[in-house]
Order: sequence, then C-alpha cells, then structure tokens
Amino acid sequence: MFRSDLWVSAFVRRHNDLGEICVVSRRGDPIAGQILIEIDHLNGTVSLLTPAPSALRPEGEEDRLFSRQLVHATPDVVRARIEREAKFDPDLWVIALEIRGDDPGVTIVG
Repeated sequence: MFRSDLWVSAFVRRHNDLGEICVVSRRGDPIAGQILIEIDHLNGTVSLLTPAPSALRPEGEEDRLFSRQLVHATPDVVRARIEREAKFDPDLWVIALEIRGDDPGVTIVG
C-alpha cells in the first residue's frame, strides 16, 4: 500500500486538476496515517468517508477502500465525528473535497 502522504497528494492533485476544490485540512502520519474524506456537496450537506473495515476488504486487495460513515449530513455532525476520530487517532489525515455529486473517485465498499 502507498504511503499516506503520497496517496493524499495524488488524490488532491487529481481533483484539483479536474477543477474541483480539494485540500488537506489535517495532516497525519506520513507513512501509515488513516485517511478520512470530508465531502461538501455544495448544497448544505456533507458526507464522510472513512477507511473500510478489514472484514470488507477482499483478500489480496491493496488499494485503499472506503466506507460511507455519514451521508448528506449537516456540517456540524461531520465536524464532530472528525474531532472524535482525531482524539482517538491523532495520526489521521482529513481531506476536504467539494463536489456536487456523490462520486469522490475512490472505491467505496459496504
């Protein structure tokens, strides 16, 4: 699996090249930090993707997989969840992405 900092950098660059706003809002451990993706749908709602549980990962799958934790929630609910996750895992990364649709360009399982 790619280092977290390299994966995040490629994700941000790809979305910015597509004309979407994508930034790193929290930097984590460069090698193995977990990655959360906060999606602002530009309609007052926000979704949150977190790393998929290992039970949902197909054997031999090396790509990063995500699961939807919060879908079209209020920004306050998503921020509170991110703060709780950061208290539990201070090494996590948070990527903030603004897109109108629901496809952030990652594999979502579950």
